[in-house]
Amino acid sequence: MNGGRGSGAAGQRGPTRRKGALMASYVSVKSFVDRLETMAAVGFNTNEVHAYLTDTLIEPSSLDTYVRFNSTRYCRNLVHKSEKFEILVVCWKVSQGAPVHGHEGERCWARVERGRLRFVNYREVSEKPLVVEQLGEPVDGVRGHLDGPADIHTVENPDDSGEDAASLHVYSSPFDECDIYDLTLGEKKRVRMEYDTMFGKPTSAAS
Repeated sequence: MNGGRGSGAAGQRGPTRRKGALMASYVSVKSFVDRLETMAAVGFNTNEVHAYLTDTLIEPSSLDTYVRFNSTRYCRNLVHKSEKFEILVVCWKVSQGAPVHGHEGERCWARVERGRLRFVNYREVSEKPLVVEQLGEPVDGVRGHLDGPADIHTVENPDDSGEDAASLHVYSSPFDECDIYDLTLGEKKRVRMEYDTMFGKPTSAAS
């Protein structure tokens, strides 16, 4: 569960569907971080960030350091964190998913790097009573699929995917807590988020 706000936040985009990952340019993690740092220095414009995420993928060998799984839940692996934005690689074994959650009003992009993931976007209609409306149909995305910038959504590696998956998440204005929407109980819960690894090294949350 991850998000961002900033220059160019108006006019949010929906999921980007790419005909094939061969259309993307492959870059190293370092080059990717450097490019986003350059954008952050001049406002982290939503359209520019979105276009860069649409046009690139991370070189598989460069991504490997941050691909770590947990057998019981999805795994949050921190790649980079600054005052303006953070980057995570989130790893999902088959049938693992994140509940419906928000991003503190910040911008969040999620791009599939490996496998297949299912995205469902929502909007909060009211808080008391809690009413959340699904926006459109679930979207299954393979490598190169870009979701966001999302406000409220859920992500899962569906049961029938047949393989583990990894996604790259970019959150502007990093945050440590977010809201979880329990649609069964009709409750919104505040939760603190942890990293399973930071810069390739396990944390206490990984145990």
